[in-house]
Amino acid sequence: MTLPTRNLLAEEASPYLRQHSDNPVHWRGWSRAALAEAKELGRPILLSIGYAACHWCHVMAHESFENDAVAAVMNRLYVNIKVDREERPDIDQIYMAALHAMGEQGGWPLTMFLTPDGKPFWGGTYFPREARYGRPGFIQVLEAVDKAWREKQQSLAESADGLAAHVESRLAGTKGKAVLDRDTLSDLAGRIGGMIDRDLGGLKGAPKFPNAPFMHTLWLSWLRDGHADHRDAVLTSLEKMLAGGIYDHVGGGLSRYSTDAEWLVPHFEKMLYDNAQLVRLCNWAYAATGKDLFRLRIEETVAWLLREMRVEAGAFVASLDADSDGEEGLFYTWSRDEIEAALGDDAPTFFQYFELAAPHGWEGKPIIRQTETQQSQGIADYAQLAPLKAKVLAVREQRVRP
Repeated sequence: MTLPTRNLLAEEASPYLRQHSDNPVHWRGWSRAALAEAKELGRPILLSIGYAACHWCHVMAHESFENDAVAAVMNRLYVNIKVDREERPDIDQIYMAALHAMGEQGGWPLTMFLTPDGKPFWGGTYFPREARYGRPGFIQVLEAVDKAWREKQQSLAESADGLAAHVESRLAGTKGKAVLDRDTLSDLAGRIGGMIDRDLGGLKGAPKFPNAPFMHTLWLSWLRDGHADHRDAVLTSLEKMLAGGIYDHVGGGLSRYSTDAEWLVPHFEKMLYDNAQLVRLCNWAYAATGKDLFRLRIEETVAWLLREMRVEAGAFVASLDADSDGEEGLFYTWSRDEIEAALGDDAPTFFQYFELAAPHGWEGKPIIRQTETQQSQGIADYAQLAPLKAKVLAVREQRVRP
């Protein structure tokens, strides 16, 4: 039986899905009924996967899913299904693997076009409502995919069958019990070591992610096999991250990634899993080196986790949004005048340790970071800085929160 021709997300358990319950798009959650509807109507499925803290998910929602003209095209041509990747990581994994198999770069929002039986035949990530950034406009995409489906349905269905089989095989992995021996681990660490930016830390190029699992692998390679260069790669990566704009020098905690190679401009959402792993890495680094930087960042990040990520029931939220008041990073960025207004005569002391950086192409207010000459901050310096940072944090707490 065909589902009602309206948006059905209001009754979903996921807060992220309920955020889309007022969209003019006739969204369905992932369900047997939604898949059956697509088969009954003979329509392809438009699958949109995102999560609550995703900046570009919000951008696409505002530009397209809240737009009556775009919604009318979506409702006419597709059965539209919305998925929260934090609620259904299994579905996200399958369709992200399909996008990668198509040779496309992954990310969220994940926008996939499926056959009526749920097999992917084309996809992408964020599409703007109007053509820009070298990407076609979303209505153009919707109509082009529909045209291709109507004119080449058999060949697209056959391609989708092949892609689905490939993804199933890749995700199934090897049969039987895998053996992870010392040689395999050493080879893995060596390959990761060759990908590291020895000057700036992290993987070569941009964007740069904290990538804690890679850092863990290199650290354990040092402990297991004595590869000092792997230890040094981790220490360099941590030091650069913890001094850069990707780290929140006012409130603690690490953003999800840096858009540039120098860890300066973050994508401002904060993830629980990144910061939990950061604390462990900093703990290892502090135990090995005794550097105050690592101890201080542990204390700041744990304080932030307890202050901003813990809810009343004692559990922790998975992520914090990048946006506040409709603008990415607005909560975290500062002008010099704002810092001076918050600190008065103490502002020069603050700027002995931090600078405000606004790189070319960045449209927001400057980002707080430490320069190399400022990175020798120790416990005595921290004691002097702590009340100043507390004043800046108190001012920030009055802003609209993410």
